[in-house]
Amino acid sequence: RFLKSHLPFDALPIYDEVKYIHVARQGLDAFMSWHNHTSHYTPAVLAVEDTVGMEDETIARPRPRTSSDPREFFQVWMTEGPWARLADDYPASSYFDIERSWWAARTRSNVLMVHYNDLKSDLGGTMRRIARYLDVSVDEVLWPTLIEAAGFDFMREHGTELMPTAAQAWDKGSETFLNKGTNGRWRDVLTADDVARYEARAERELPPALAAWLAHGGPVAGDPHSSPD
Repeated sequence: RFLKSHLPFDALPIYDEVKYIHVARQGLDAFMSWHNHTSHYTPAVLAVEDTVGMEDETIARPRPRTSSDPREFFQVWMTEGPWARLADDYPASSYFDIERSWWAARTRSNVLMVHYNDLKSDLGGTMRRIARYLDVSVDEVLWPTLIEAAGFDFMREHGTELMPTAAQAWDKGSETFLNKGTNGRWRDVLTADDVARYEARAERELPPALAAWLAHGGPVAGDPHSSPD
């Protein structure tokens, strides 16, 4: 049994017998993915989230609409939060808060930190690392099939089968959710000043080792479990 969440570590119920896997991504790549995700919600999803926001005393507003222009969205993503305590990642929880919370828990024996870059550069090796962590034994003959099935191209091709309810959430269903699967798209959207703003914010908000790991992943920044604060 597994549960997928977008919550920070300190917002989850923590049990010693449960294993947790946190998958992180470079901030600007995460921003681009988040823009695609939130700018294509169906009216039905927005109506539900409007109701949730209005009924919550802390949020107390409908869900803010995401601009179709990613650079315009970046300006508010960097400076506005969903409520007063948070100062970024409009219209949801803070990217920086989430990453700090998991980094603080990274030395726990039941927490595994995985970077999106590592999945891209060595999917098979990263899958084997996850299997070892979960104590899941996999017959060697199955690995090629499993690795192919976990690849982005395979998932996108079989998106309707894998995500039959995606059309309820996004205007093009699984095609929207499984969008590009690539890094660096922000280079065609953001200016040099925009990128400098993000990098200055990351330097301010994140411990150096965490900032390096988020920027590059394990092969460059090393294993988070043994990294210094």
